[in-house]
Amino acid sequence: MPTDAATLDLLCVNTIRGLSMDGVQKANSGHPGLPMGAAAFAYALWSRHLKHSPKNPHWFDRDRFVLSAGHGSMLIYSLLHLTGYDLTLEDLQNFRQLNSRTPGHPEYHHTAGVEVTTGPLGQGFAHAVGMAIAEKWFAATYNKPGHEIIDHHTYVLCSDGDLMEGVTYEASSLAGHLGLGKLVVLYDDNDISLDGPTSLSFSEDVVKRFEAIGWDAVRVDGMDIDAVDAAISAAKLITDKPSIICCKTIIGFGSPHKQGTQKSHGSPLGLDEVKLTKEALGIPLEPTFYVPEEASAKFLEAVSNGIASEASWTTRFAAYAEAFPKEAEELQKLINSDFGTAWVDALPSFSADKSQATREVSRDVIQAIAAHHKGLIGGNADLSESTFALQKSSGDFSRENPSARNIFYGVREHAMMAATSGLVLHGGLRAFGGTFFNFVDYCKPSIRLAALMGIPTIAVFTHDSIGLGEDGPTHQPVEQLTGLRATPNLNVIRPADGNETAVAWKMALESSDHPTALILTRQKVANVTPEDVQDHPSERGGYVLIDTESEPDVVLIGTGSELGLAISAAKILGEKGIAARVVSMPSVFTFERQEPAYCESVLPPAIPAVAVEAGATMGWFKYADAVIGIDRFGMSAPADQIYKALGVTAESIVQTVEYLL
Repeated sequence: MPTDAATLDLLCVNTIRGLSMDGVQKANSGHPGLPMGAAAFAYALWSRHLKHSPKNPHWFDRDRFVLSAGHGSMLIYSLLHLTGYDLTLEDLQNFRQLNSRTPGHPEYHHTAGVEVTTGPLGQGFAHAVGMAIAEKWFAATYNKPGHEIIDHHTYVLCSDGDLMEGVTYEASSLAGHLGLGKLVVLYDDNDISLDGPTSLSFSEDVVKRFEAIGWDAVRVDGMDIDAVDAAISAAKLITDKPSIICCKTIIGFGSPHKQGTQKSHGSPLGLDEVKLTKEALGIPLEPTFYVPEEASAKFLEAVSNGIASEASWTTRFAAYAEAFPKEAEELQKLINSDFGTAWVDALPSFSADKSQATREVSRDVIQAIAAHHKGLIGGNADLSESTFALQKSSGDFSRENPSARNIFYGVREHAMMAATSGLVLHGGLRAFGGTFFNFVDYCKPSIRLAALMGIPTIAVFTHDSIGLGEDGPTHQPVEQLTGLRATPNLNVIRPADGNETAVAWKMALESSDHPTALILTRQKVANVTPEDVQDHPSERGGYVLIDTESEPDVVLIGTGSELGLAISAAKILGEKGIAARVVSMPSVFTFERQEPAYCESVLPPAIPAVAVEAGATMGWFKYADAVIGIDRFGMSAPADQIYKALGVTAESIVQTVEYLL
């Protein structure tokens, strides 16, 4: 039995190590090294600093903890179980098993207390930057003198691999620029990566690097609980810049033959080595998954501490509400993700006598709803003059003006989309990020994670096709639509005109369980769809825009700027005696979620169909017998010349239909 605090702390740390190695060994799969090496500094954070409420994991003013090094998932699972979250010992014993609550890498919405899905290195770090921006915005917007009701930190545990990833460079540079003082990163500096010593590929001075981009950076002995405790305390006092604490550790600590080597990184220690390690650490060999009563009692102090912290905050919020009732009501609605309906009523519609690029329409929609949607925040990757994805009247977010709602991400597409999801994950906000569509390659991993997490992140992608013209094939996205549509749980919407664009924003902002990618044109398009944006058929994903008097001979499917070509082709075909139905299909994702009878009424199986889209054709053969598209890279020329040269014209559609029939 522990006789002093230091002995009890060591018992707790070794309990984390024991659970972690047992979980990996039982699964015969996983990463024991990080949890065993990082256990001491993680314990220092969780037992002495982390403000959280295990019985209410969604308490709004909790500190956020992000395990960016998601491969060390048994660390966070052990901590969650020990501190009283809804994660049982049996869950730990089912690590990496089918349908367990302890998957191989942490998954948001799947395990109580997991704030972000992590595993792809660097993503958690970059998402945490978005969370820290959200905290800074909420504090600046709603705190009042004597009423600091928004006051929490975002903590990140990252690895050598995280720091090597480009997205971390982008995100950390942005965080330093914005002075995110409530962001604290604990770097597990163990000198080992999967291939061997980090000296094979990583030799920079991390402290100097972070100091150069505006961070406070220190080195400590990561195996010394008190030293880490002191470093975190010091970091919390620094309010004008983020902090990184480089914690020197030994990977796989305690393992006689594998500690300090890559052999403990990504494979179980093995039964014999587990036995030797437990003997070295003073952990009983039986039972496995051993939790001493004294350690359990210490860890479970988090439950009572969390209840007390939350109760104190509730009392303070009541006092705030009495002093500032309007602000309190507005804040409470945001906390509840209640964004009202005024913004929906403010959606503009667009008449048939006007032509606009859908990126311009998107700008008009954002301006129309900005004042009515208090939780709308977003920005651009140095392209606001081209994407128009900004709220003109909402100010520019900066360290001097943190209550503004326009974020200038710079040329950092990857960090932008990760931070955008971090804003959403924090809670209380709807966030968007804008760039050119062809640059989706620079941020695809973050979009994929948003889809995996089922969060309503919004990506605004403009310059959507060869229609951008003279910038040429380097900027013309021909394969990107197919790639994004292949991503599960991602709603890709390519509106054809102003009204479909307004509805696309409505769908994106009303989503609760999936992200949305808005795909918008640079070139002007005519308004050809119904003007009633409050009850528009495009909300079903695909619909009959122009029908025939009798049963059609052919169905023409169009999206975006090519819907106009389908309409023109239908007129020519009509003059030739061929009855052509025109279907607008802005969202395959939404269309496929309609009842089968509706889908068949739009696309009757017995009637041949031709799809037209200025992009890769492969995805359309599910719906069409022939496709007018582009299965090559584009070219540099005025847009109308490119369309003609590549055969994406009304005449090509007509010829294809005649051949098909």
